[in-house]
Amino acid sequence: MANIFCSNVSFKKSESDLKDLFSDFGVVDRCKIVLDKDTGKSRGFAFVEMADGDGSRAIKALNGFEFGGRELVVKIATPKP
Repeated sequence: MANIFCSNVSFKKSESDLKDLFSDFGVVDRCKIVLDKDTGKSRGFAFVEMADGDGSRAIKALNGFEFGGRELVVKIATPKP
């Protein structure tokens, strides 16, 4: 399972929009846009989980892709130290 970090996500986009974008590369098991605790608004980044092969293809295709007026940064998520 690939855990993918996606930053520079437009504040106007929803989890459904992001899931639809990644679904072009395979089955999306989970998609979560991180929200600010106080305001409940998007913090501009998300995590997407997909099968390893599908995730690799999505990363290659979507890193630098313009989505909602912003250029996405897409890479494998690294665990917190």
